[in-house]
Amino acid sequence: MTGSRMFELSKQFRFEAAHTLNRMIEAESSRRIHGHSYRAEVAVRGRPDPATGMIVDLGLLERAIAEAREALDHRFLDEVEDLGPATMENLSRWIWDRLRPSVASLTRVTVYRDSSGDACSYWGDAAAA
Repeated sequence: MTGSRMFELSKQFRFEAAHTLNRMIEAESSRRIHGHSYRAEVAVRGRPDPATGMIVDLGLLERAIAEAREALDHRFLDEVEDLGPATMENLSRWIWDRLRPSVASLTRVTVYRDSSGDACSYWGDAAAA
């Protein structure tokens, strides 16, 4: 009976990473290598498959997330290929780009820095159009 109902399922993961950043304010400390604890949330949306009752198999989602997490955790983000400046905006887009080929129902990626209360969400290029 879930065929016409829409669901959103999310999975979170954490990673620690260091970076530098050129900023307009508080620039001196940002230009030095410093680190943050990040939390990312990956959301998928859709109608559950009638046979499995799932939007996506969580095991498959966890596998895709693990690969992205491994590329970020305890890394110097300035050296991560295709990331660009290590902003929360670029992190959320980078995670999206890594997951999208294997997670067709991907809807949103949000990156949080809980210690400062910051968050940034990315919905993919199509959502911006």
